[in-house]
Amino acid sequence: MAVSPESGRVLDPTVPEPPTVLRACAPNLVCGAAKDQTHVPVPPALTSTSASPRRNAPHLTSANLNQVQTFILIAPVLLFSMVAHEYAHGYAALRNGDPTAYQLGRLTWNPAKHIDPFMTIILPAISFLLGGVIFGGAKPVPVNPRNYRNFKRGDIIVSLAGVTTNFVIALLCVPLILLVYFIGSRVAPLAGPASIFQLMLIYGIQINIVLAAFNLIPIPPLDGSHVMKYLLPPAWSLSYQRLSRYGLIILFALISFARPVFYLWLKPALALIAGLNAVVVPFIIPSQWTT
Repeated sequence: MAVSPESGRVLDPTVPEPPTVLRACAPNLVCGAAKDQTHVPVPPALTSTSASPRRNAPHLTSANLNQVQTFILIAPVLLFSMVAHEYAHGYAALRNGDPTAYQLGRLTWNPAKHIDPFMTIILPAISFLLGGVIFGGAKPVPVNPRNYRNFKRGDIIVSLAGVTTNFVIALLCVPLILLVYFIGSRVAPLAGPASIFQLMLIYGIQINIVLAAFNLIPIPPLDGSHVMKYLLPPAWSLSYQRLSRYGLIILFALISFARPVFYLWLKPALALIAGLNAVVVPFIIPSQWTT
């Protein structure tokens, strides 16, 4: 998500503006990042009773895993999803003329460059073990919109790069699950590890789709707001962008007091998760973790 320190990015590229920070939220079950920490619940692993013509499909749950085991499975998926989201913002900015992330060494797949010790490691672990919900975030990737060759076009592309990447990752998890099935089901010693990897890929589908859907909510400073602001009259757009300083409060109010509206927004994402889930269920290798 793109976040200006005060009121968000301005529409006029000629107006001086401090470097903007692109923030990627860590999903499942709750995500957040730095000063404008944002939280969102992610649905637990979906279950399915659909069956393959060849055999009964297992239930996609982690009921047989304790909290520590579940966290160990989710953590690498969570970290990869955050890094990919951040990298996409930085790479899109570079392609649109802003080398800030590259110059600061943040245009990298090295997770260490994107880890904030407290937000990425300590807080998620504590919140998950104590409440079963993950609060956390990645270190923000800095960009300077004034460097974009086309301010409006660059702003939109950079803002949507993260969610697009998350959607692509979710879709790629599907063929990977099938590939792991064909390998694990034919090589007996690999069946157990393959089943665990498939469960991680299931989490990958859920995490990335809900992360993308959440970041598209048109509440500043989330990514969706950087599209919505161009659909408003200029005067309204400036006032709208200033809401970014209250974005966290608005999001908390939405999740706490207007949860039906929040889940209505997530409904298409949940339907997509259910659809992809139905595709992969027949190819989940039965094991103590998936049955």
